[in-house]
Amino acid sequence: MTVADQNTPRRYLDRRTWLKGLAFGAASVLEASVSKRDWSGKNPIRYPDPDIVVLDKRFAQYKLGNTPIQRLHTGTLWAEGPAWNGVGRYLVWSDIPNDVQYRWLEEDNHVSIFRNPAGNSNGNTFDYQGRQISCEHGNRRVVRYEYDGTITVLAETWQGKRLNAPNDAVVHPSGDVWFTDPGYGSLMHYEGNKGPLEIKEAVYRIDANSGNMTMVTDDIYKPNGLCFSPDYKKLYIADTGSSHYPEASKEIKIWDVVNEKLLQNGKRFVSMELEGVGIGQADGIRADVDGNIWSSAGWVGDGYDGVHIFAPDGTRIGQIRLPEMCSNVCFGGRKRNRLFMTGSQSLYAVYVEAQGAHIA
Repeated sequence: MTVADQNTPRRYLDRRTWLKGLAFGAASVLEASVSKRDWSGKNPIRYPDPDIVVLDKRFAQYKLGNTPIQRLHTGTLWAEGPAWNGVGRYLVWSDIPNDVQYRWLEEDNHVSIFRNPAGNSNGNTFDYQGRQISCEHGNRRVVRYEYDGTITVLAETWQGKRLNAPNDAVVHPSGDVWFTDPGYGSLMHYEGNKGPLEIKEAVYRIDANSGNMTMVTDDIYKPNGLCFSPDYKKLYIADTGSSHYPEASKEIKIWDVVNEKLLQNGKRFVSMELEGVGIGQADGIRADVDGNIWSSAGWVGDGYDGVHIFAPDGTRIGQIRLPEMCSNVCFGGRKRNRLFMTGSQSLYAVYVEAQGAHIA
């Protein structure tokens, strides 16, 4: 039993039990499935791409009729944390088990190892000065890479105890860094270094001026991906707590951001149940300029896994279906209208008529 378990009445769910539940969910998937296609790109897909699905007429304006979903790279073990660097015109992402970060170059589709080792990094983003910020599972910390290549540790302890395993991060225009700490990287050697969770799972803010940390909420089972609304007045957080807590709902939650520093009025934004197909998990999430939320989704199977798109009122309006679980997303490209998606073993991209609301 971890310290986090001792400090909360939540009943811990054995991972094997959870996997059995996922298998049941996958078995319940109906005929809505990913089209049969050659993901190598050698045999082109017929337009319009059948795996970009309009569920509500509002999504039609964001779907391009003559663009395909492309697999840009494959061969990772668990891909995560895509982040777009606008100056360098490259995408960086993590392969957590292999302890590396990869870089994809827009100019020629070249992929190379960017950092090795990388602290079993998960989520990545860039701040308003163009510096990369990474959440390291293996070292239980949040770091920033400086212009000269040195590393600045932004967060590694809370009230004298180690962080669990920071997961994902976003940057506010004030310069403050907000991040989640659900602890997955400390639950297994595969994605970090196995060890006890020393503090309760929570969400934190790092003040840009003082460097001080503030817990903004622990009213969530396992906070995972997060993003602001376009005006930064709302914060969305994916709760993946059902992976270990049976009473947790599979949902994305929403809070009001007060004075750019605090959270209030937390409530459910959407359930991750896709009617007639199954109920899986959200993971990484991003907002577009119109306030729609683009959420990675998985842990169900064919016809569910990929990206689910929600209107600001919570209606699921569209879906991008992938042949594997999707762990995270980000907008990039010169017009910020290219959606990059990390699958379990691959990196995908598709052009859309939406534009990302924030820096990666």
